[in-house]
Amino acid sequence: MPLRLPARQLRAHELDQRLSVGDRRQGFVLYRTSCATCRACEPVRIPVETFERNRSHRRIFRRGERELSVDIGFPVADQVRVDLYNKHKRGRGLGDGQPDIDVAGYQDFLVNSCCESLEIRFRLGQELVGVAVADRGKSSLSAVYCFYNPDHQHLSLGTYAILKQLELCRDWGLSYLYLGLYIADSSVMRYKARFLPHERLIAGAWRRF
Repeated sequence: MPLRLPARQLRAHELDQRLSVGDRRQGFVLYRTSCATCRACEPVRIPVETFERNRSHRRIFRRGERELSVDIGFPVADQVRVDLYNKHKRGRGLGDGQPDIDVAGYQDFLVNSCCESLEIRFRLGQELVGVAVADRGKSSLSAVYCFYNPDHQHLSLGTYAILKQLELCRDWGLSYLYLGLYIADSSVMRYKARFLPHERLIAGAWRRF
């Protein structure tokens, strides 16, 4: 997974270009999987104009709109977000025995950026129950990372966060929502295939599914 450090902040159209060839962002750096014998990681994006919510999506979206409040701002690193992030990792079995992240690690991962980034906050009453960090290009939005309180499973916060980002794309006139990497054999990545139609970058070309 080679890492590249941009010499300056990316302009919006430059971010679009990087996303279109499969780049992802973590902190200040860009990366693209490059394994000699494996092609399991496939960048995936949703064409906003053709996406249609299925019955489950419509139910989740209505419930989220009814029960949650949403606001958007700049990414922030604080103990509230760090605690929520670590609770999500533990609750979803994503930690792999790794130590909890601290505020400095969170800052490096989700707040430091080489492009225009934003934070979508989901609250249940006064409680912060979810955060989605995204990068905004000229014609696209890239979902960098989403974490949420696993105690509120009935809200399907991960799915609602994607649906909300798709709504933002429509409101802002953006063409694509990038969802990162799809890995068919990964139980935590397969959910991305449920958003249809979508496109995957395979052998250098975007294919529609």
